[in-house]
Amino acid sequence: MAETIVKIDLSKSAYENENIHNRWHPDIPMIATVKPGDDFIMECYDWTGGQIKNNDSADDVRDVDLTQVHFLSGPVGVQGAEPGDLLEVDILDIGAFKESQWGFNGFFSKQNGGGFLTEHFPEAQKSIWDFNGMFTKSRHIPNVEFAGMIHPGLIGCLPSKEMLDEWNRREKELYDTEPDRVPGLANLPYAETAHLGKLAGDAAKQAAAEGARTVPPREHGGNCDIKDLSRGSKVYFPVYVKGGGLSVGDLHFSQGDGEITFCGAIEMAGWIHLRVNLIKDGMAKYGIKNPIFKPSTIKPRYEDYVIFEGISVDEQGKQHYLDVQVAYRQACLNAIEYLTKFGYTPAQGYALLGCAPVEGHISGVVDVPNACATLWLPTEIFDFDINPTAEGPTKKVKPGTDVPLSPDKG
Repeated sequence: MAETIVKIDLSKSAYENENIHNRWHPDIPMIATVKPGDDFIMECYDWTGGQIKNNDSADDVRDVDLTQVHFLSGPVGVQGAEPGDLLEVDILDIGAFKESQWGFNGFFSKQNGGGFLTEHFPEAQKSIWDFNGMFTKSRHIPNVEFAGMIHPGLIGCLPSKEMLDEWNRREKELYDTEPDRVPGLANLPYAETAHLGKLAGDAAKQAAAEGARTVPPREHGGNCDIKDLSRGSKVYFPVYVKGGGLSVGDLHFSQGDGEITFCGAIEMAGWIHLRVNLIKDGMAKYGIKNPIFKPSTIKPRYEDYVIFEGISVDEQGKQHYLDVQVAYRQACLNAIEYLTKFGYTPAQGYALLGCAPVEGHISGVVDVPNACATLWLPTEIFDFDINPTAEGPTKKVKPGTDVPLSPDKG
């Protein structure tokens, strides 16, 4: 049996656990050191550290403290790892705790985080998903059940001091172009809610003041939200500090490409079983700046899709130049509108696209002025036929269900 090197207690605050951290900083001490070839298990809080509850109110999503996130397990040192190496990480297995067989999806209020479609869904909403083995369904979104592709939304190695300084410089530069924007353009260091594992004293205060927030993906990996990083996957991470410093968290039971609701997968607490190896001087050998990975041979097999196109013309009819984000947003909006014809509310459609194993594709970026993006919605996840027919759509969803909403305060 592999050793569990990070254990958590869901009844206690993540701030009480010295094997957890919520900022990136090279001075965070390793919680353990393993050898190349070793495998081990780490238990993980959900990304909010337990702020979201299994109920039918979205108040907790509305009021969530996003300065705390993400809570990560680690960092784990690997014997012999040096800057310039590649850390090879195999995801051997991953799962939910037996006592916590549920997860959540949410739309954050535009005033507190927002999301990909925040202009259309500006207030907080939440759906709860119950797990049954490898399958999940929600009391808030009826007539749907699908197999989960469980994966870590966030995994990566510690940055060097030089890399941390570069992150903070460039993100502050962007932030300063529109400092009053809601939601903000970037999330800058915020010492008040920092948790730095075993780091203490003046060193902890200094690191809290400059530690990078965990919200975006960066060169080291981080919050990439790649749904295909599931059991059986292999990832190659650039190493920037001695020992590597591997951390992981933000586990997802399932997610659609893009994690479009921001709290956009089925978020869960759970455990992950990893194995590590090293490729010495691998960054230079392979010209690697960002992580690369090999997908698993194990994945849900959905073979029939309805595919929605979007182009880089926004909702107001404004033409954009080869803008893939605008194009994918239009593909998502087109899919949501289509689902309403079967009786789903727009919010149910939006949540479903964030949770279900939908695929997003960049289909064309050369035909000026329009990029083309596509969203692939698997038809087999529904208990009725959603394909277009000559007879037209039939409303199959029983009226009266929806994703709970909590209006902004005041």
